Amino acid sequence: MTALDPHPAAPPPRIPADHRRTVFDIAADQLPDHAGALLQRNFRVALIAGHDDPDGLRAVYLFTRESDDLRVELHVAMSRAHPHLPSLARMSFPAGRFEREMRDLFGIVPDDHPQPARMVRHFHWPRGWYPMRAAAGAPPPFDAVDGPFEFRTVEGPGVYEIPVGPVHAGMIEPGHFRFSVVGETILNLKVRLWFVHRGIEKLFQGRTPAQGIELAERISGDTSVGHTVSFCLAVEDAHQMPVTAGVQQIRVILLELERLYNHITDIGALCNDTGYAILNAHALRLREELLRINDDVTGHRLLRGAVAPGSTLVRSLPDPGQLTRIGRDVQSLVSLALEHSGVLDRFTGTAVLTRQQAVDIGVLGYAARASGLQVDARRDVPAANIFHPKLDLVHTDGDVLSRFMIRAQEFGASVDVINALVRLQPRGAAAAAPLLPTDGPRSGVGIVEGWRGTIVHRIELAAEGTLSRVKVVDPSFFNWPALPVSLQNTIVPDFPLANKSFGLSYAGNDL
Repeated sequence: MTALDPHPAAPPPRIPADHRRTVFDIAADQLPDHAGALLQRNFRVALIAGHDDPDGLRAVYLFTRESDDLRVELHVAMSRAHPHLPSLARMSFPAGRFEREMRDLFGIVPDDHPQPARMVRHFHWPRGWYPMRAAAGAPPPFDAVDGPFEFRTVEGPGVYEIPVGPVHAGMIEPGHFRFSVVGETILNLKVRLWFVHRGIEKLFQGRTPAQGIELAERISGDTSVGHTVSFCLAVEDAHQMPVTAGVQQIRVILLELERLYNHITDIGALCNDTGYAILNAHALRLREELLRINDDVTGHRLLRGAVAPGSTLVRSLPDPGQLTRIGRDVQSLVSLALEHSGVLDRFTGTAVLTRQQAVDIGVLGYAARASGLQVDARRDVPAANIFHPKLDLVHTDGDVLSRFMIRAQEFGASVDVINALVRLQPRGAAAAAPLLPTDGPRSGVGIVEGWRGTIVHRIELAAEGTLSRVKVVDPSFFNWPALPVSLQNTIVPDFPLANKSFGLSYAGNDL
């Protein structure tokens, strides 16, 4: 069997019109062979989604290969009476986490999973209640049938625990961090998330794609454009809707504007965590200027309201001269930080994520590029067929300094990309093309490089054109496991630096 050919015992593939995405309907026992062959051919697990169809349950496995933008889907149907699948966790770490999520939300059981503990499932959910199933109904009364979440206990002379959260000071979402420490050295860190399951994916169901925009914009507030563009690309893929070059170029401008204000926010916050508060103050000044540019361009400081299926609508384009000046100010700020021995000492060699660890975990975005991986959907899946040489920026040390430097250098690259596109004077559509009912159920996939990393949306449309299933993957889902790995044998006071250097989203993870 080859990765793009049907298994000898499998039915022929269903190939959508663009021939970029190939779909195989396979039996459960064929899954490991198909998945193994795809992984050997440099595909990665981009998404695994449970589905509750009228005639039973189904699991969808999306594999992508960035080098040629190929996408392969494996669909496995199951009966409700026996919703079991062979686990892929031993061949792919991200697959194992998707399987645990699917089991908690759909009751689809991955057999022989090496880590069968619940992940999303709250302890008060009654046994046998799966919120993503069609017949789940309203949330049942709370019941502590599963007990508290289990944490690994580290024992030995002088070992103690430091619990942090889930309730934090300030405006931060809930997450629990359990440190096992000797002296100040971290022996083990367990991160417990999913305290707020919002049911975002279920809220999409039954909405039209146009009505889905407001949800996409709010999946993770700091990534409004990234998630909305990914969602719209999936809708356009399902409808085989052509998108003009001008619309694509404006979307790239908006994506890079979103990257700018988030990168400078965390650059300043990292300086602040070393005690260099004046640099953070200047970073916040620059962030405010960028947010005002966002408001001028779209009418919203977080860039909402501009992107829809087949269209973009902006009030104006950013001023290249203003962005260039801001870029110079950021370079000066970064230089001041790196010239300070205290900052450099705190950043260098702190919270190292090696290249191999990043590969094994499946890390995405700037965190991957800081560990030496060439992972960037802007190059591999270019939304506007543009390429900028500076997008090949990588660092190899994998520490806080590398993640700081990647973001500082990407800031300048983003300014160059925006300015180059603004000079083309791209024009977006004033109104989206009407989305008509389809000739049957359809699906689509949207992939885009958000400021944190690769975002993937997969949608399915009912015949009447409404959304029957939306699966969302924020890069934080892939990157959260990297944080505790990087902190082994570092010290507790460096946790804020490490945490901010990864810049992960709770909301993008806790859907």
